[in-house]
Amino acid sequence: MTDSDPNKKKSAPHQEPRNTSRRDLLKGAGLLGAVVAGGTHGVLAQDASTEAETIPVREALEVLTREETLILESICDTLIPGDELGPGAQEARAAHYIDKSLASHNKEDRDDYLHSLQAINDHAQRLHGSDFFQLDDNSRQQILQALQDDEVPNCSPGSAAFFNKVRSHTIDGTFCDPYYGGNRDFVGWDLLRYPGIRLGASEADVAQGSSLPASHQSAYDHAAYTKSAATSRPGDSDND
Repeated sequence: MTDSDPNKKKSAPHQEPRNTSRRDLLKGAGLLGAVVAGGTHGVLAQDASTEAETIPVREALEVLTREETLILESICDTLIPGDELGPGAQEARAAHYIDKSLASHNKEDRDDYLHSLQAINDHAQRLHGSDFFQLDDNSRQQILQALQDDEVPNCSPGSAAFFNKVRSHTIDGTFCDPYYGGNRDFVGWDLLRYPGIRLGASEADVAQGSSLPASHQSAYDHAAYTKSAATSRPGDSDND
Protein backbone atom coordinates (compact mmCIF):
# COMPACT_ATOMS: atom_id res chain seq x y z
CA MET A 1 0.00 0.00 0.00
CA THR A 2 1.36 3.44 -0.93
CA ASP A 3 0.24 6.97 -0.40
CA SER A 4 -0.55 7.19 -4.09
CA ASP A 5 -3.35 4.65 -3.85
CA PRO A 6 -6.25 6.31 -5.74
CA ASN A 7 -8.80 4.86 -3.34
CA LYS A 8 -7.40 6.99 -0.52
CA LYS A 9 -8.50 10.17 -2.29
CA LYS A 10 -12.11 9.07 -1.99
CA SER A 11 -12.04 9.13 1.81
CA ALA A 12 -14.39 11.71 3.31
CA PRO A 13 -12.68 14.51 5.26
CA HIS A 14 -14.54 13.67 8.47
CA GLN A 15 -12.92 10.24 8.63
CA GLU A 16 -9.87 11.70 10.38
CA PRO A 17 -9.97 9.77 13.67
CA ARG A 18 -10.84 11.61 16.84
CA ASN A 19 -8.14 11.49 19.50
CA THR A 20 -9.71 10.04 22.63
CA SER A 21 -7.20 9.32 25.37
CA ARG A 22 -6.85 5.95 27.03
CA ARG A 23 -7.89 7.70 30.28
CA ASP A 24 -11.16 8.81 28.66
CA LEU A 25 -11.76 5.29 27.38
CA LEU A 26 -11.39 3.80 30.85
CA LYS A 27 -13.41 6.58 32.47
CA GLY A 28 -16.22 6.13 29.98
CA ALA A 29 -16.24 2.40 30.65
CA GLY A 30 -16.37 2.93 34.42
CA LEU A 31 -12.89 1.42 34.75
CA LEU A 32 -10.70 4.42 35.52
CA GLY A 33 -9.95 3.55 39.13
CA ALA A 34 -6.35 4.44 39.89
CA VAL A 35 -5.08 4.06 36.33
CA VAL A 36 -2.04 6.13 35.44
CA ALA A 37 -3.29 9.43 34.03
CA GLY A 38 -2.25 11.11 30.84
CA GLY A 39 -2.16 8.25 28.34
CA THR A 40 -1.41 9.48 24.84
CA HIS A 41 -3.05 6.58 23.02
CA GLY A 42 -6.75 5.73 23.15
CA VAL A 43 -9.81 4.22 21.56
CA LEU A 44 -8.44 5.21 18.17
CA ALA A 45 -4.72 5.60 18.78
CA GLN A 46 -2.77 7.97 16.57
CA ASP A 47 0.87 7.09 17.10
CA ALA A 48 1.20 3.33 17.45
CA SER A 49 3.55 1.39 15.18
CA THR A 50 3.19 1.98 11.45
CA GLU A 51 2.96 -1.69 10.64
CA ALA A 52 0.19 -3.98 11.92
CA GLU A 53 1.62 -6.78 14.02
CA THR A 54 -0.13 -10.09 14.49
CA ILE A 55 -0.19 -12.39 17.50
CA PRO A 56 0.41 -16.09 17.02
CA VAL A 57 -2.65 -18.14 17.95
CA ARG A 58 -1.48 -20.27 20.87
CA GLU A 59 -4.66 -22.19 21.66
CA ALA A 60 -7.22 -23.85 19.48
CA LEU A 61 -9.87 -21.42 18.26
CA GLU A 62 -13.42 -22.12 19.40
CA VAL A 63 -15.48 -20.11 16.91
CA LEU A 64 -13.41 -17.84 14.68
CA THR A 65 -11.15 -18.84 11.81
CA ARG A 66 -7.49 -17.85 11.76
CA GLU A 67 -8.17 -14.97 9.36
CA GLU A 68 -11.12 -13.73 11.42
CA THR A 69 -8.91 -13.85 14.52
CA LEU A 70 -6.20 -11.79 12.82
CA ILE A 71 -8.81 -9.16 11.88
CA LEU A 72 -10.23 -9.13 15.41
CA GLU A 73 -6.78 -8.92 17.04
CA SER A 74 -5.99 -5.87 14.89
CA ILE A 75 -9.31 -4.25 15.85
CA CYS A 76 -8.65 -4.83 19.56
CA ASP A 77 -5.09 -3.54 19.26
CA THR A 78 -6.33 -0.36 17.55
CA LEU A 79 -9.02 0.20 20.20
CA ILE A 80 -6.74 -0.28 23.23
CA PRO A 81 -3.10 -0.23 22.07
CA GLY A 82 -0.10 -0.75 24.28
CA ASP A 83 2.07 2.28 24.90
CA GLU A 84 4.75 3.65 27.22
CA LEU A 85 2.29 3.34 30.11
CA GLY A 86 1.84 -0.38 29.69
CA PRO A 87 0.33 -3.21 27.64
CA GLY A 88 -2.97 -3.01 25.80
CA ALA A 89 -5.65 -5.33 24.46
CA GLN A 90 -3.19 -7.24 22.27
CA GLU A 91 -1.00 -8.20 25.23
CA ALA A 92 -4.08 -8.95 27.34
CA ARG A 93 -5.30 -11.22 24.51
CA ALA A 94 -8.74 -9.67 24.38
CA ALA A 95 -9.41 -11.35 21.03
CA HIS A 96 -8.86 -14.76 22.63
CA TYR A 97 -11.41 -13.85 25.30
CA ILE A 98 -13.91 -12.80 22.62
CA ASP A 99 -13.46 -16.05 20.67
CA LYS A 100 -14.07 -18.08 23.83
CA SER A 101 -17.06 -15.94 24.78
CA LEU A 102 -18.69 -16.51 21.39
CA ALA A 103 -18.86 -20.19 22.30
CA SER A 104 -20.40 -19.46 25.70
CA HIS A 105 -21.97 -16.38 27.27
CA ASN A 106 -21.81 -14.24 24.09
CA LYS A 107 -22.95 -16.98 21.73
CA GLU A 108 -25.89 -14.86 20.58
CA ASP A 109 -23.33 -12.46 19.07
CA ARG A 110 -21.61 -15.12 16.97
CA ASP A 111 -23.32 -14.31 13.67
CA ASP A 112 -22.75 -10.58 14.20
CA TYR A 113 -19.01 -11.21 14.46
CA LEU A 114 -18.84 -13.55 11.48
CA HIS A 115 -20.67 -11.08 9.22
CA SER A 116 -19.06 -7.90 10.54
CA LEU A 117 -15.45 -9.06 10.56
CA GLN A 118 -15.86 -10.02 6.91
CA ALA A 119 -17.54 -6.68 6.16
CA ILE A 120 -14.68 -4.76 7.80
CA ASN A 121 -12.11 -6.72 5.84
CA ASP A 122 -14.03 -6.20 2.60
CA HIS A 123 -14.11 -2.47 3.34
CA ALA A 124 -10.34 -2.50 3.86
CA GLN A 125 -9.90 -4.32 0.56
CA ARG A 126 -12.04 -1.78 -1.29
CA LEU A 127 -10.22 1.22 0.17
CA HIS A 128 -6.65 -0.03 0.32
CA GLY A 129 -6.41 -3.34 -1.54
CA SER A 130 -5.20 -5.15 1.61
CA ASP A 131 -6.63 -7.12 4.49
CA PHE A 132 -7.48 -5.07 7.57
CA PHE A 133 -4.75 -6.70 9.66
CA GLN A 134 -2.12 -5.80 7.04
CA LEU A 135 -2.89 -2.06 7.10
CA ASP A 136 -0.82 0.58 8.85
CA ASP A 137 -2.19 2.00 12.07
CA ASN A 138 -3.59 5.21 10.57
CA SER A 139 -5.57 3.27 7.95
CA ARG A 140 -6.99 0.96 10.60
CA GLN A 141 -8.00 3.96 12.70
CA GLN A 142 -9.83 5.51 9.76
CA ILE A 143 -11.76 2.32 9.09
CA LEU A 144 -12.77 1.98 12.74
CA GLN A 145 -13.82 5.62 12.71
CA ALA A 146 -16.01 4.83 9.69
CA LEU A 147 -17.36 1.81 11.58
CA GLN A 148 -18.25 4.01 14.54
CA ASP A 149 -19.85 6.55 12.20
CA ASP A 150 -22.10 3.83 10.73
CA GLU A 151 -20.39 3.94 7.34
CA VAL A 152 -19.14 0.35 6.87
CA PRO A 153 -21.73 -1.62 4.87
CA ASN A 154 -22.93 -5.17 5.55
CA CYS A 155 -22.15 -5.19 9.29
CA SER A 156 -24.55 -6.94 11.62
CA PRO A 157 -26.68 -5.63 13.23
CA GLY A 158 -25.21 -2.40 11.79
CA SER A 159 -21.89 -0.59 11.53
CA ALA A 160 -22.16 1.64 14.61
CA ALA A 161 -23.89 -1.08 16.64
CA PHE A 162 -21.08 -3.53 15.92
CA PHE A 163 -18.47 -0.92 16.82
CA ASN A 164 -20.09 -0.49 20.23
CA LYS A 165 -20.28 -4.25 20.68
CA VAL A 166 -16.67 -5.03 19.77
CA ARG A 167 -15.44 -2.06 21.83
CA SER A 168 -17.36 -3.32 24.87
CA HIS A 169 -16.07 -6.87 24.41
CA THR A 170 -12.50 -5.61 23.95
CA ILE A 171 -12.75 -3.80 27.29
CA ASP A 172 -14.16 -6.98 28.84
CA GLY A 173 -11.29 -9.06 27.45
CA THR A 174 -8.64 -6.62 28.61
CA PHE A 175 -9.87 -6.27 32.19
CA CYS A 176 -11.81 -9.48 32.95
CA ASP A 177 -10.84 -12.18 35.40
CA PRO A 178 -8.14 -14.16 33.54
CA TYR A 179 -10.19 -17.33 34.02
CA TYR A 180 -12.27 -16.27 31.02
CA GLY A 181 -9.36 -16.10 28.60
CA GLY A 182 -8.35 -12.42 28.61
CA ASN A 183 -6.30 -10.14 30.89
CA ARG A 184 -3.33 -12.41 30.35
CA ASP A 185 -0.74 -12.22 33.14
CA PHE A 186 -3.07 -9.69 34.83
CA VAL A 187 -1.84 -6.90 32.54
CA GLY A 188 -5.27 -5.21 32.54
CA TRP A 189 -5.54 -5.20 36.32
CA ASP A 190 -1.97 -3.90 36.60
CA LEU A 191 -2.85 -1.07 34.20
CA LEU A 192 -5.72 -0.09 36.51
CA ARG A 193 -3.55 -0.67 39.58
CA TYR A 194 -6.24 -3.04 40.77
CA PRO A 195 -4.59 -5.18 43.48
CA GLY A 196 -6.66 -8.24 42.69
CA ILE A 197 -9.07 -10.57 44.43
CA ARG A 198 -8.99 -10.63 48.22
CA LEU A 199 -11.56 -12.34 50.40
CA GLY A 200 -10.81 -9.97 53.25
CA ALA A 201 -9.00 -6.70 53.79
CA SER A 202 -7.53 -5.19 56.92
CA GLU A 203 -7.64 -1.50 57.73
CA ALA A 204 -4.00 -1.33 56.67
CA ASP A 205 -4.88 -2.91 53.31
CA VAL A 206 -7.68 -0.40 52.75
CA ALA A 207 -5.36 2.48 53.66
CA GLN A 208 -2.85 1.38 51.01
CA GLY A 209 -5.50 1.51 48.28
CA SER A 210 -3.94 1.14 44.84
CA SER A 211 -0.49 0.86 46.44
CA LEU A 212 -1.43 -2.53 47.86
CA PRO A 213 0.79 -5.18 46.24
CA ALA A 214 -1.03 -7.09 43.51
CA SER A 215 -2.15 -10.60 44.42
CA HIS A 216 -2.31 -11.77 40.78
CA GLN A 217 -4.96 -14.34 41.54
CA SER A 218 -8.15 -15.21 39.72
CA ALA A 219 -11.32 -15.35 41.77
CA TYR A 220 -11.38 -19.04 40.90
CA ASP A 221 -8.03 -19.61 42.59
CA HIS A 222 -9.92 -19.28 45.88
CA ALA A 223 -11.72 -22.22 47.43
CA ALA A 224 -14.69 -19.97 48.17
CA TYR A 225 -15.45 -19.95 44.44
CA THR A 226 -16.12 -22.93 42.21
CA LYS A 227 -15.04 -23.16 38.60
CA SER A 228 -18.44 -24.47 37.66
CA ALA A 229 -19.83 -21.10 38.70
CA ALA A 230 -17.62 -19.42 36.12
CA THR A 231 -19.57 -21.02 33.29
CA SER A 232 -22.99 -19.91 34.54
CA ARG A 233 -24.46 -16.54 33.67
CA PRO A 234 -27.59 -14.64 34.62
CA GLY A 235 -30.50 -16.13 32.74
CA ASP A 236 -29.03 -19.63 32.62
CA SER A 237 -31.47 -22.29 33.75
CA ASP A 238 -30.94 -23.67 37.24
CA ASN A 239 -31.72 -27.19 38.37
CA ASP A 240 -33.47 -26.76 41.68
